[in-house]
Amino acid sequence: MGDAEAIAEVASVYAELEKRPVERSCTRLTECCQFKLTGKTPYLTAGEAMHTAAALRAAGVHRISEKKDGSCPLLQSESGRCLIYEDRPFSCRTHFCQAAGGPYARREVVDLIRKLEDLDYAVGGCGAQSLPAALKEALERPVAKHGVRATVSPRSRGR
Repeated sequence: MGDAEAIAEVASVYAELEKRPVERSCTRLTECCQFKLTGKTPYLTAGEAMHTAAALRAAGVHRISEKKDGSCPLLQSESGRCLIYEDRPFSCRTHFCQAAGGPYARREVVDLIRKLEDLDYAVGGCGAQSLPAALKEALERPVAKHGVRATVSPRSRGR
């Protein structure tokens, strides 16, 4: 499976999640993005990391670094907002934010988790890794051959 196919598959999982009738109300407080303070770090499968890396590249970001304050590397330093909010990882959408309604019950998303795990296997992943480690690895991967980049949500560009 190629990068573009994997990224499209992750996008379809995220789209399916959006169709679920679970009420969420993310107000972008970014409390859940403070990994050191919360003691919780999202984990990404290889496909999700590829999707996130493509969104970062589309936003003009080609590398991330660990932040001294322990916050998510996807937070913009200047604004404190997520660089790729519309393309944020699955766990950021479902598991971490108390202010948005708390974690989804596993039974509500287990089928989507399994799709992401199956995709991880299909692209040669080794299971979910912490967001910083998974992103670092995905950003170090060469961009798809022939200069073709995967498409991500146009709303994430320039954020």
